[in-house]
Amino acid sequence: MIQPSQTFGPLLKRLLHPVFAVVIFLVFLSLAAGLRYGLIQQHTGQIQSNLENQARSMANSLEWEVIVHADAIRRMANRLTTDPQKPEREWREDARHYLRDFRIYQAIEWIDADFIIRWLEPLATNESVRGYNAAFDKQRRAALEAAKSSGNYDITGVINLRQGGKGIVIYAPVGVGSNNNGFIAGVFKMDMLARQVMASREPTMFQMGIRNKDDLVYTLSDFENASDSMSYTVPLSLPTLDWQLTVQPSPEWVDKQRSPWPRWTFITLVFMGLLTSLTTLLLQLILKRNQDLLITRQELDEEIVQRKTIQQDLVRLESTDILTGLANRRFFMDDLAHALTVADRQMRQVALVMLDLDRFQMLNDSLGHQFGDELLVQVAGRLDKLSDERITVAYSGGDEFMLYEQRVEDIDAVVYLLGRIKQCFEAPFVVQEEAHSVTATLGVAVYPQSGLDADTLLRNADIALYRAKEQGRNTYQFYTEGMQEREVMRLELEKDLSQALANNEFVLYYQPQLNINSGEIDNVEALIRWQHPRRGLLSPGEFISLAEESGRITDIGHWVVMAACRQLAAWKGTRFENLRVAVNLSGRELDDENLVERIRNALTTEGIPANRLEVELTEEIFIQNIEHNLGQLSRLHDLGVHLAIDDFGVGYSSLAYLRDFPVDLLKIDRSFITDVTERHDNAVIIRAIINLAHNLGLRVVAEGVETKAQLDFLKSHRCNLAQGYLISRPIPAAELERALTSGAFERTIMDKLEL
Repeated sequence: MIQPSQTFGPLLKRLLHPVFAVVIFLVFLSLAAGLRYGLIQQHTGQIQSNLENQARSMANSLEWEVIVHADAIRRMANRLTTDPQKPEREWREDARHYLRDFRIYQAIEWIDADFIIRWLEPLATNESVRGYNAAFDKQRRAALEAAKSSGNYDITGVINLRQGGKGIVIYAPVGVGSNNNGFIAGVFKMDMLARQVMASREPTMFQMGIRNKDDLVYTLSDFENASDSMSYTVPLSLPTLDWQLTVQPSPEWVDKQRSPWPRWTFITLVFMGLLTSLTTLLLQLILKRNQDLLITRQELDEEIVQRKTIQQDLVRLESTDILTGLANRRFFMDDLAHALTVADRQMRQVALVMLDLDRFQMLNDSLGHQFGDELLVQVAGRLDKLSDERITVAYSGGDEFMLYEQRVEDIDAVVYLLGRIKQCFEAPFVVQEEAHSVTATLGVAVYPQSGLDADTLLRNADIALYRAKEQGRNTYQFYTEGMQEREVMRLELEKDLSQALANNEFVLYYQPQLNINSGEIDNVEALIRWQHPRRGLLSPGEFISLAEESGRITDIGHWVVMAACRQLAAWKGTRFENLRVAVNLSGRELDDENLVERIRNALTTEGIPANRLEVELTEEIFIQNIEHNLGQLSRLHDLGVHLAIDDFGVGYSSLAYLRDFPVDLLKIDRSFITDVTERHDNAVIIRAIINLAHNLGLRVVAEGVETKAQLDFLKSHRCNLAQGYLISRPIPAAELERALTSGAFERTIMDKLEL
């Protein structure tokens, strides 16, 4: 079902917001402003181009006016050069013709060779100039002298005229060098010259300024304020002058040049934006109403879907384990029952496998329940990959999983399934950023041979699992006839075990340890036996695993320590008071925080020195939960109790714990002793262990010594102690005392070992 949040996504929600209409209007407004700005810039550029054209035209006109008048003055000077005796009357007549034809001159003058103005026309308005020295300063004299020598005319810059106002004077020499007869000068007022240039233009439209080397020397304007933002400067090409013409337009001229399109474009787009925004608001109202109707309908559909989903979840929860996601025990048993019914009709077999994780309880207790849950989830994930139309996987609870395969053809198919299950545990499991190698033990029951219904098949698979665990970890066992009877006996034995301590049915047997160097018995190992009222004397292998599973091993271990201390107390004052007694501790006992205090109390109660007691732990126990065990064993060592590593050599850990743990003694496992005289590699390993121990300051005990050849080998390689049937089997305390008193051990040893 499509959710409302999917139909009306974030984008559509924004489109339906009233702000969207405002955004549209702002977009149109921005577009209008931008377009208006662009058009204005375009027209401004056109106006600037027109101004440049006007400025160049004015510059050309000004250049033309000056050159034309300069040439006219030169022609007049040339005529006077040709006719130096020309009378004043004719000269004045010629000058009046120039004044009348050009109408721009302020005056035309003849200046003698001494630079004094002698003749001028018109005289009426220039009387004050006659007799004036044109070389009125050094700069002017130098310029006129240069013109006299070169024959070129000289043009002054803008100067203050004697007759008033600003103007320029063009001097054309009459003759060159020594033949010079003065100058003909044309005087121009700047306003007349400028107006002549602007005669073809509206004078109120432009301001004209003349600059001499960037200095403003003259300005003509018929209006007050020019456009500050626009101007154009053109250099003028005039002899002897370095002028530039700057033209600025009037605001009226600029306004005439501007186009109305930017304004009308802006107004049009703003109006369109307003209409579009209003239309958007109307569409939003319509769409929002439709949206509300659709959301209401979808909410109803969603509620229906949720109810169906809840019903499906309830059904799934009834059949699925929450932690692992696998089928739960109830669903598995129902499905197995159905599979057995189908198998009965088709006359096929069904294989049921019970799977138990090895050492899971120890890992769960030492590393925490969170670790255990994560490990179970990973195991479930790997096993679930086996699931298909023929194989069903379920979580039974605790550390157990169940699988069954239907339509099994023969036993090879079951073995193949077991191999696939084993492959699931080949790679380590990475839990809490640490890799852990985990194995599994399997029990198998096959329909119809091992049971005709689901409950019977499950019970028999569980019995097979227990038998497999008795054989060791990481193995499997098929259910066979007679297992059920043994299971019944096991259950009865487990029930009797709960009463054994109360009825004082346990006894200690002692196995002597021979000091190979001295030939004496210094140490004995205390081994528990169960004097069962009906089954007789039971060895530890028949009930210790039951004690560990039921959790009673801690109480039994405490009894062993107390019994050993009582025996040591009984030997006080006898020839046996120097014997050291070794007792075995299990992993569960070592986990007990009260272990050290219990041993201390037992020693104190019986008044036994702590060094008369020795505690043995297997190598495997040492490496489990190293940090905790190191603390426990350090406290035992501080108490004075001796510590021994049993079954040394069969572990799979680093030897670093020999350095870190306060160990006193190593016991070489019997598996190395049995073939020491036949297998060279066993001999090499034993020599290495003995050398390693002695280098670390530890004593060595060899277990399982049964032949003289074995004892000779150990003696030749300086092993400290030997224990095994060659010296003595485990015997009761009274028999041990008699043998030690009679010297039976010494005679036996002398017969077998040359000391």
